[in-house]
Amino acid sequence: MDTPIHFPIFAVNVITEKCECKDYYGKQVDVMNIAIFQMDIVFGNPEKNYEKLSEWMKNINADETDTIVLPELWTTGYDLTRLDEIGDKDGKQTTAFLQKIAKSYQVNVIGGSFAKQTDEGVFNTMIVVDRNGDLVHEYSKLHLFKLMNEHHFLQPGKDEPGFLLEGTEFAGFICYDIRFPEWIRKPVLSGAKVIVVSAEWPSPRIDHWLTLLKARAIENQSYVIACNRVGSDPDNEFGGRSIVIDPWGKEIAIASYQEEILYAEIDLEVSKEVRSRIPVFEDRRPDFY
Repeated sequence: MDTPIHFPIFAVNVITEKCECKDYYGKQVDVMNIAIFQMDIVFGNPEKNYEKLSEWMKNINADETDTIVLPELWTTGYDLTRLDEIGDKDGKQTTAFLQKIAKSYQVNVIGGSFAKQTDEGVFNTMIVVDRNGDLVHEYSKLHLFKLMNEHHFLQPGKDEPGFLLEGTEFAGFICYDIRFPEWIRKPVLSGAKVIVVSAEWPSPRIDHWLTLLKARAIENQSYVIACNRVGSDPDNEFGGRSIVIDPWGKEIAIASYQEEILYAEIDLEVSKEVRSRIPVFEDRRPDFY
């Protein structure tokens, strides 16, 4: 199935000069400008999706973008039965492609996920590349979604989700992972302040998507940056509504149900402030649970 390539509608949210960004107490802090690529995915055609991402990159303002975030399985979509044929052998092609983009535009890339072929099977793998083009993190989806037959075609990952980007502790997850709060909490206990989620979340459960993400932000006192795809494949319709939520649970920016680039600016010190005001982690009772 070869669907046409659409060019994005731009949704601009929270545009602030870095020098003007203040935290709740009015002092100067560091910020990061995020661009979420809420894409439709050309089903089962990695080359078309590479082309599409290349076109989208031409439309961003690289001078005002620090990090881009991509959706789950953005190279193939859920063409699961053909992953042995269209998956990326050892992830070499996709990694090199995203490294080139990162270096060319001087942006960090949280590369959603792609089908990585290995000798152990196919994994649903997220990679993170910094603005120098260095691969800084790799995470393969731990929780496979049986309702979409992932367990028949994919292997569960064994990677830790935490990583360091621009000196800040992040954690990256993929779609179904967000229904497991104990998994999200693990890297937060090790210092993560920003939770990134890439997904192909179906339209019928889009209310769950938004509710779960807000809960994960509030309970972990962390930013949540979540990228969902739009469009459809032969079996599913996907709901978009990519979103950025601050550590108080407030929506900073939210996308529509259509293709678009969603921009947001996050203040990397806010999580620390929230955690000092409501000391949830100090009040935990892990001896009881």
